[in-house]
Amino acid sequence: MNVLLLGSGGREHALAWKLVQSRGLDTLYAAPGNPGIARVATLVPLDATDHAAVVAFVREHEVGLVVIGPEAPLVDGLADSLRAADIPVFGPSKAAAQLEGSKGFTKDLCLRAGIPTAGYVRVKTREEADIALARTFSLPVVIKADGLAAGKGVVIAFSAAEADAALDALFADGEAEAVIEEFLEGEEASLFVLTDGVSLMPFGSAQDHKRVGEGDTGPNTGGMGAYSPALVLTPALEKRAIDEIVAPTVAAMAAEGMPFSGVLYAGLMLTPQGPKLIEYNARFGDPETQVLMMRFQGDLLATMLAVAEGRLSEMPPAQFSDETALTVVMAAEGYPGTPKAGGAIIGLDSARAAGGTVFHAGTRLEDGGLVASGGRVLAVTATGDDVATAQANAYRAVEAIDFAEGFYRRDIGWREIARE
Repeated sequence: MNVLLLGSGGREHALAWKLVQSRGLDTLYAAPGNPGIARVATLVPLDATDHAAVVAFVREHEVGLVVIGPEAPLVDGLADSLRAADIPVFGPSKAAAQLEGSKGFTKDLCLRAGIPTAGYVRVKTREEADIALARTFSLPVVIKADGLAAGKGVVIAFSAAEADAALDALFADGEAEAVIEEFLEGEEASLFVLTDGVSLMPFGSAQDHKRVGEGDTGPNTGGMGAYSPALVLTPALEKRAIDEIVAPTVAAMAAEGMPFSGVLYAGLMLTPQGPKLIEYNARFGDPETQVLMMRFQGDLLATMLAVAEGRLSEMPPAQFSDETALTVVMAAEGYPGTPKAGGAIIGLDSARAAGGTVFHAGTRLEDGGLVASGGRVLAVTATGDDVATAQANAYRAVEAIDFAEGFYRRDIGWREIARE
């Protein structure tokens, strides 16, 4: 079978890396891809916003499955256009992708379905936001832009001044849609579940590191590193999260005429009262995909095709290695603000020789050399018997890379290492 993978980041490189290990794969096409993906796939110049062009390419090249990596094409309805052309696709419809595309939509669904989450108020003006802060919430408070924000649209305000600054930025152009939430105490974990709209397949856990600085300080990013499994999400807590959060979501979406097909990525807060939903993503996470794919022992193509064709119940449970996988993101100077582009990257072969697997996230070729082209540039990944060993192996590979205009956190996995 030929497969088309859409996207250009570290998540897509990890998916490509795993898809080419599938027995049923013939040719893997990737659009637009990146230099790392080009090592395992044929890159094609397709624009995911041009639905007709994607459909035409799929038909011309006899593609049997389209895998949509990033969230924007899902929210744009590309999966609907493909399904209308009878093309199997891994990824939810435009209506179902609202679970990521609108935080307010998800909060309202949780309220209707009795799904545990933080208390919230939806606002559209600065006046409404000020009233909510004055009457409903105490500090700290969480302020979220309603739409897609690449993981950076969340501010946790610990003071009135921080809340004012966040609202000033949010409403700088007048009206905007936002969600103001109760601050939840606890530890975060990410849970992944595949679903074809009816059946569920738990697909691993991870713990991301969103803040740019060590010790989880500074502004939020798209993710500076992750490890899997997240042992803090015990089997008992994972079962509660599926029974109380994910399964009711899938049932509610189906009942409301928006069945969800693809991967549900549940960001959870493990509170003293049990798991609560922070937010959903309608696709695999980045950099969580890098560590999940390092551990997944099944056939990714066969599993994704079963989801796309509504046959997930026929598949065996997902099998993962007992090892820990840990990934460290190397980012360009200035990230998560305005990253510096064009910095030279040398030494990837040395990183691989040191035991690392290097996934490209924001790279391009320039005059025959590899340079940075985005905020998050590389995700350097390794495995080990525990988090401390995986961390040591990953940083040994990181240190083999010469990226003078980049930086990285040096404490990925610190919570679990402290417990170990």
